[in-house]
Amino acid sequence: MSGTSTAESGRRVWSVVRGSRWTVPAVVVLLLAAMAVPMVTSAVQQAPTIDEPVYVSAALDYVREHELRRNPEHPPLAKLIMAVGLVVADPHYDPAFGGTQQDVGRHLLYESGNNPWTVMLAGRLPIIVLTLLFGLVVFGFARDLGRVSGWETGCGVAQPPSGRTSRTPEYNPGIRAPAPHTQPTPGPRLAPAPTPKHALAGRAGGLVALALYAFTPDLITHGALATLDVPAAGFVLTATWMVWRARDRPQLYLPLAGLALGAALATRMNTLPAVPALAILAVLAVRHHARQSAPEPAGWRWRGLAWAAGVGLIAVATVWVVYLAVDPRLRWTMPPDVRAVDGLRGLLVGLMPFPEPFRDGMRIQFGFDAQTYTNFLFGRTYRGGRWYYLPAALLVKTPIGALVLWTAGAVALLAVRRLRPAAPYLLLPPLALFAGVFDATRNYGTRYAIFVPLFLTVAAAGLVTLRLPRVRLAVGVLVAYTAVSSVSTFPYYLPYSNEAFGGPAHTYRRLDDSNVDWGQDLGRLADRLRSRYPGERVWLSYKGSGPPAAYGIVAGDPRTTPPGQVCGLVVVSNSRLVQPGAALRRVLATSTRIDSVGHSMTIFRREC
Repeated sequence: MSGTSTAESGRRVWSVVRGSRWTVPAVVVLLLAAMAVPMVTSAVQQAPTIDEPVYVSAALDYVREHELRRNPEHPPLAKLIMAVGLVVADPHYDPAFGGTQQDVGRHLLYESGNNPWTVMLAGRLPIIVLTLLFGLVVFGFARDLGRVSGWETGCGVAQPPSGRTSRTPEYNPGIRAPAPHTQPTPGPRLAPAPTPKHALAGRAGGLVALALYAFTPDLITHGALATLDVPAAGFVLTATWMVWRARDRPQLYLPLAGLALGAALATRMNTLPAVPALAILAVLAVRHHARQSAPEPAGWRWRGLAWAAGVGLIAVATVWVVYLAVDPRLRWTMPPDVRAVDGLRGLLVGLMPFPEPFRDGMRIQFGFDAQTYTNFLFGRTYRGGRWYYLPAALLVKTPIGALVLWTAGAVALLAVRRLRPAAPYLLLPPLALFAGVFDATRNYGTRYAIFVPLFLTVAAAGLVTLRLPRVRLAVGVLVAYTAVSSVSTFPYYLPYSNEAFGGPAHTYRRLDDSNVDWGQDLGRLADRLRSRYPGERVWLSYKGSGPPAAYGIVAGDPRTTPPGQVCGLVVVSNSRLVQPGAALRRVLATSTRIDSVGHSMTIFRREC
């Protein structure tokens, strides 16, 4: 493509962004709708995944019994958000039912006269709405990133008056450029038109980031489930955006950052590593704000530390408020199976200024981490965690176009001077969060690193500010490629893998658990058996939380039945295809693959 045609393509894209005042809002709505459709479709069609029954039953217990006994290893906030939909659905719930968390969840969905599809949809819809709202956070953060330099003010373009030096200070939204050391003048003149290029870059960058967000399969997957991963990561991103905006108005935005950080902590405890990262960023924001009035302001360090402490105190207070909202009396008895945590971890847990249920939840989590789990990666089963698991899983589960844009955006933040001020804000929090999970013993899915696409989609928006038509054209092509790759997997987003690894039909060969097979297709299997294989004998080796009989599936277990008696259809969850065990391996060795359900379950036929 010639330079002229490339520039012309860039100008056409620019004209769309410039458009009328309704153009950008209309595109934002369309992108969010493009994300909402597959999320709602998944929420309607997918059976409960392994964790969801635990969370929805705990949510009902919170709002009806006002007790913190259910699911204490996770704070209550996201479950309270799920409860908004559950209260409307009003399912029957027996608080006296005993057993494990999993038992309580199954009893709620399948043994209490409730429709499990209705209950799960009611719990999922509030999380879908929250995920879409986080899309607006992504758009706003990326739009601000696109305005890193320039003279924009609230009602036009602040242009340096004639006779002044042409040196342009770093742009900060809402703050006018300080006058250079020349003769006094009344102030910058405001030119009402045309729209400044950096404002266009901000809008274009916001749309690029939102498009990547809306077409990221992992975000569609977990944003449509009644789980905690997307809410926790989204609140951290929101807190970071507020700290970024505090470079302009710390008195307004740092308290909001504390609220958002507290919301993250009140959703998942693995967001704790973000606390020191955001404290550092709060100090940097105060320093930047102070330097708007003087090159070397006095006392900014103490003010920055005070504000960082204030953000932390607001976050702690938010956690307390969430726990007290569940039980104002904060009644709590330590579960009998909570392990004592020794050493530095135990000391830190004891010193944390959080409610006792929160601290006991941390002790439960440390107990989980002390165990050794069997994991799977790239066809190999191993015991314990691997530090490279999450990067490798993200490489498989992320569209190729998004991977390129994430990488280029991160490099641009470090290499381009105008973007460098944003680098700590977009790279430090995900690095801190990654440090908390990279050596985890449970290598169960990219959901543990769901914060990566949230932050790096914003980082990719920085590429739009490079003012190079070919770069902008390449960004558009890669965003389109990401969208096509994502849409092509509809409606099976959970087992998605990119084209380099064979697509969703082959994900199970490289990853397992919540990457591909989390029990989501039990309902689809029931529909398939009724429509294509009515009346046939079925044998099922299934990984999930739902009882097959609740969906009309009558099946035996091929692992506990002598191989000579296993005749007919053999249905196997794909996670068990790669880790079948001796008995199932013998059965599959003489079976013929005939069908697949949702890329997470495979149907074989076995003749006797």
